[in-house]
Amino acid sequence: EVQLAEFGGGSVQAGGSLRLSCVASGYAYSDYCMGWYRKGPQNEREEVATINKEGTPTYAESVKGRFTISKDNTKNILYLQMNDLKPEDSAMYSCAVRLWMDPVCDLRPDFRYWGQGTQVTVSS
Repeated sequence: EVQLAEFGGGSVQAGGSLRLSCVASGYAYSDYCMGWYRKGPQNEREEVATINKEGTPTYAESVKGRFTISKDNTKNILYLQMNDLKPEDSAMYSCAVRLWMDPVCDLRPDFRYWGQGTQVTVSS
């Protein structure tokens, strides 16, 4: 059974940092495209970042230069380091995986499994 569990959300002031973690199990972790997406207060969804099998990241323009996606294949953990946070970054952040071979690993909203999410709130 595929399971994804996110940790690390919280409340910070603008300009602060958080690191989100996603613990994955139930599949060959290192073989697939993974990513983070977020849903804001109006339930709008945005794919934030993806990372392919080789570790190459892709970022949304809104977070480029501030967020870093990475993974630890030995621990089956996906990370999202978020720096210089802004109030508009406030959202529920979820990790997700595409359980098919996808070397492009782009930001389209097309994932097979996702976690429950962790809330990030940034105050001004």
